Amino acid sequence: MLRYIASQAGPVGAASIARDVELPRSTTYHLLSALIDDGFVVHLPEERKYALGVTAHELGTGYSRQVPLQRLARFPMAQLVERSRRTAHLAVMHGREVIYVIEERAKRQATLVTNPGVRLPAHLTASGRAMLATMPAEQLDALYPGPEAFPQRYENGVHSVQALKELLALVRERGFSWEEDEVTNGFSSLAVPVLDRSGHALASVTLTVSNRPALSPAAAAKNALEGVIQERAVQLEDLKTQWLPEVNRCAREISRRLRPNI
Repeated sequence: MLRYIASQAGPVGAASIARDVELPRSTTYHLLSALIDDGFVVHLPEERKYALGVTAHELGTGYSRQVPLQRLARFPMAQLVERSRRTAHLAVMHGREVIYVIEERAKRQATLVTNPGVRLPAHLTASGRAMLATMPAEQLDALYPGPEAFPQRYENGVHSVQALKELLALVRERGFSWEEDEVTNGFSSLAVPVLDRSGHALASVTLTVSNRPALSPAAAAKNALEGVIQERAVQLEDLKTQWLPEVNRCAREISRRLRPNI
C-alpha cells in the first residue's frame, strides 16, 4: 500500500487504493488507520484522500544518509575497474548537467577531467546521453526547448535539439551511449543507465578507454626512435564488443542493490 501511494502523482482516495492494490475495502481502511497512527500516511479530509506522512519522509531521508547511491555503487564500480583495467565513473543528472559522484581510476591511466563533483553538459557526455535516452519526450523537450540549451563554449558534440534527438534515438537502438574525443582528446567512453524499479535512470555507469592501443615499453621506444605515429585503433565497435558486457554487468548490479527484493 505504501509503495502504491508513493508511486502516485498526488494524494489518492481509499477506493482507488483498494481497487489497485486488490484489497477488501474494510481491510484498506483498517491498514490506512494503522499507517496514520504511525505517521506513515496522512488523511486529507477536505479532499477525502491519503498521502505519505512525516514518518515515510523520515525513512527516506534516513536511507539517503545511511546508504547513499555512492556507497551502494562503490564496490561494483571497483570490480568493473579491476576487471577492465580502465577508469570508470558513476554520474547523476542535475538539470541539463551530469555530476560525477564516483571516479574509480585505473592504475597507469591518464588523469581525466571527470573527477567527483565535476559538472559537464549532459548532452556532450556518454554519462548524460545514457540517462537522457531513457527520458520521455515531454521531459526531454522541457530540458532542451531550443538552441539556448546548448552552451556555445563547447565545440564538440551536438548543438541542436534535432541533432540531440537523432543521437538519442541511436543510443536507444544500440542499448548504450558513447562519445569519442568529445570530453577528453584521445579517450572514448561508453555508458549505460542504472535503472530503478520503474525504469527511471537514477545514474549511469561509464567506462573510459584510450583511443590508442597499449604498447610494450620496448615497442613504444622503438616507435619514438623511428618517428612512427601511433594510429587511432580503438573504434566504437571495439568498445562495444570488448567492454559493453562489463559495463552492463556493473549497472545491473548497482540496480539490484537499489532494489534488493528482486
